[in-house]
Amino acid sequence: MNFQTFDLNLLRIFDAVMTEQNITRAAERLSTTQPAVSNALKRLREAANDDILVRTARGMKPTARALEIWPAVRSALATLEGVMNPERFDLASTKASFRIAMADSTATLLLPQVMERIRNEAPEIDIRLVPLTGRDPRPMLFNSQADLAVGSFPGVLAQLRDGQQRDITLHHQRLYSGEPVCIMRPGHPLANEELTIDRYCDALHVLVSFSGSPTGPADDQLAGLGRTRRVALTVNQFSTAFHMVACSDLISVVPRHLIEADSAGNRLIIKTLPFQLPMVYVDMLWHERDMTRPAHKWLRETIMRIPAVAAHDG
Repeated sequence: MNFQTFDLNLLRIFDAVMTEQNITRAAERLSTTQPAVSNALKRLREAANDDILVRTARGMKPTARALEIWPAVRSALATLEGVMNPERFDLASTKASFRIAMADSTATLLLPQVMERIRNEAPEIDIRLVPLTGRDPRPMLFNSQADLAVGSFPGVLAQLRDGQQRDITLHHQRLYSGEPVCIMRPGHPLANEELTIDRYCDALHVLVSFSGSPTGPADDQLAGLGRTRRVALTVNQFSTAFHMVACSDLISVVPRHLIEADSAGNRLIIKTLPFQLPMVYVDMLWHERDMTRPAHKWLRETIMRIPAVAAHDG
């Protein structure tokens, strides 16, 4: 590629295409036509000697080379935007699309209030949730597969805060904390009994595991006490756990703050665990390249202002 003759406007189109992974939506985002974007993508493919996007059974997907260069392109565009328009930010007319990596339970708690503020203050901003797998969202943030990650990331936060593993390319903000509690249906045999550790271990359990692991923090704590429990069901969503507990004799451990946000959860019995578990902390993570982007900054501040976050002391 001869960078001296390269059309830099193609980078804006590349960013839009990568964000949308759909030529029609990219054209709408850029306020141009689909043929214009298709033509620009063809020129970009020729210049980069790479397909950029390939058609799959699930739609257009970026190539490995496209994913490699996209973070640098997005960072450069954000820097140029800040230099050229340092004071120009009209929230009411700003068009932006953000991908947020977030579990269903956190989305249930936060998204209704986030979307209400968007409707009232920034109606041209769109939000897309992307699956949050495991407990490490860093690859998604580094590769621009997510603009923001919201969830419980204790291992990641420990590394970010400890000197040797500190990563200055990532920023984080504590949103709130939650106490782990035990839930069961009102008609459960233990509903009117004291929840002792013997009764807890003898019960059947449903475990929420985003990674699919058959054990969780409660099992680790019980092992330290020389005890075990039977996990009869493992699911990857808290909403599924709430509904299974509500219609069976399964019990589960969940953060207290999620219970009232779920229609099934808020009809359940809550009991204090007969052993100690660490508090569950929910944090927001983002990449350095988005630190000063006006719309991104507004979104982060909006999440911090909503009552579901402000009501907690996390």
